[in-house]
Amino acid sequence: MVSVFDVIAEPNRRAILSLLVSSEQSVRQIERQLRMPQPAVSKHLRVLRDAGFVESTVDAQRRLYRLKPEPLQEIDAWLAPFRRFWSAHVDALERHLDRMEQSTATKRKATRKRRGPNRARHKGETK
Repeated sequence: MVSVFDVIAEPNRRAILSLLVSSEQSVRQIERQLRMPQPAVSKHLRVLRDAGFVESTVDAQRRLYRLKPEPLQEIDAWLAPFRRFWSAHVDALERHLDRMEQSTATKRKATRKRRGPNRARHKGETK
């Protein structure tokens, strides 16, 4: 059995999954949007279907594919510790940038007080 990571490692399959996030699609619609030949689209859809990422229904002469969320939950669970890791680091960066911004603003105020009010000087104007 193929792992979910093997399935999503292929860029064309990820592109197909991205299309199916918004709505169900026929093979022809996927072909047109991804500019892929029909045999390639069908091959990728078969892999996605066998792995449980998509399911299909028959609508008259066409087969419609839609996303199934269950395999994505495994990926979401695997990514959770990485999200926590990056969230903590991004929060720390945000705090650091806030401190830098406050420090810069304080320095600007101190410089203005030492120089006095900022006046524009025009030609012919005397001190």
